[in-house]
Amino acid sequence: MVVEKDYAAPGKPGYVVRAEEGRRVLSTMRWGFPTRKPRKRPAREGELPFLYDWWTNARNMQSNMWKPWLMKAEHRCLVPFTRFSEPKATADRKAPGDTNWWFNVEDQAVPCFAGLWKVDQDHNRVYAFCTTKPNPLVAPKHPKAMPVILLAEDQERWLTAPMEEALSLLTAYPSQLMSVA
Repeated sequence: MVVEKDYAAPGKPGYVVRAEEGRRVLSTMRWGFPTRKPRKRPAREGELPFLYDWWTNARNMQSNMWKPWLMKAEHRCLVPFTRFSEPKATADRKAPGDTNWWFNVEDQAVPCFAGLWKVDQDHNRVYAFCTTKPNPLVAPKHPKAMPVILLAEDQERWLTAPMEEALSLLTAYPSQLMSVA
């Protein structure tokens, strides 16, 4: 799998760090838990009769979509990133330039999102990252949610802790340790 140099997109490969036999392993996986949806038109020759939707954000940890993977520490992962984006509001998107707000974590060289992964029957290994309520820096730009960014000292706990302890880590990152571009 080839990972794009500068950008991650749903259904495309990305890097994750996972635990395997007591070691940390850097792997490539497809971003998003795929679900099948019917096509709006009949499939052409060589096409599948369905399309894939990629569930990239794990929001409700009580949902049966995410809970089985959250319960097992071996299905938690770290999703390293350099910065993340949220789309600008419709009015802001009409202005020339970037259509996204870009957020940086200032206190870590390689910050990580809290992630979940599984083996999918059609796509091998896939991952999604967890989200939570936004902090005061992100909320004005994207009030719905933000990725769970783990403090450096919490990364190991995310990969190994029992479920209840792992759930306690799903909080907003301190806004004073971030900036927006």
